[in-house]
Amino acid sequence: MIVKGILFDINGTLLDIHTDEGHEEIYRVLSKLLSYQGIALDPNSLKEQYYQVMKEQRAASREHHPEFDAVGIFREIITQHSTNFTRGLSTTKLEHLSIFLAETYRAVSRFQLQTYPDVEATVRHLHSKYRLAVVSDGQSAYATAELHAVGLLGYFDPIIISGDFGYRKPDQRLFTAALTAMNMTSSDVLFVGNDMHRDVYGAQRVGIKTIFFKSNQGTHQKDGVEPDYIIYHFAELLKAIHFFECQ
Repeated sequence: MIVKGILFDINGTLLDIHTDEGHEEIYRVLSKLLSYQGIALDPNSLKEQYYQVMKEQRAASREHHPEFDAVGIFREIITQHSTNFTRGLSTTKLEHLSIFLAETYRAVSRFQLQTYPDVEATVRHLHSKYRLAVVSDGQSAYATAELHAVGLLGYFDPIIISGDFGYRKPDQRLFTAALTAMNMTSSDVLFVGNDMHRDVYGAQRVGIKTIFFKSNQGTHQKDGVEPDYIIYHFAELLKAIHFFECQ
């Protein structure tokens, strides 16, 4: 096999990240921030509305694996609760407010953000030989900034994030979007992920060979699904790629 490109999942594969979206501090902080925009929502009401809008987004989707839009959730909350004070804010502030609130939500909910051991050195080495890209579930409002925060953003092109499409892995269209952007076929690339269903099953549906990184996150088993190679430490990825290149 001639390997031309490598696709990566982000959370649980490149990044060892821990978030708690149920933490009460998230909604306390956002409630106070919204008060400066002329919107009065107590933390419990805000939390309830956040999840209600998310539920409505998914219910309205015709996708088999629907993805929510975090920025859209806050845009809807702002629209529903705007006051004359809110509508009097500058156009620039209003345009960016939903993004800022989504970023704040993620920042307060995040308790850990770091790469797994040897990720940066391994990715840097691979970048000199292969085209690297990302196919990951998540929100662009979070993902690109978090890759930048750990020094990885510049290694990947394209960066395919499910929140921009309205559906999530294992939907094969996310993988084909990356292949199209890279001008490659499924036989040209490998996919590295930590979830047996979303990553391994999803990539294999479009004929991509898979490397399963058995990290501390993700679904490690799915009936009828077997990865083409398993690694237990990220640095083993170099050996895995060599295995495929010798086939």
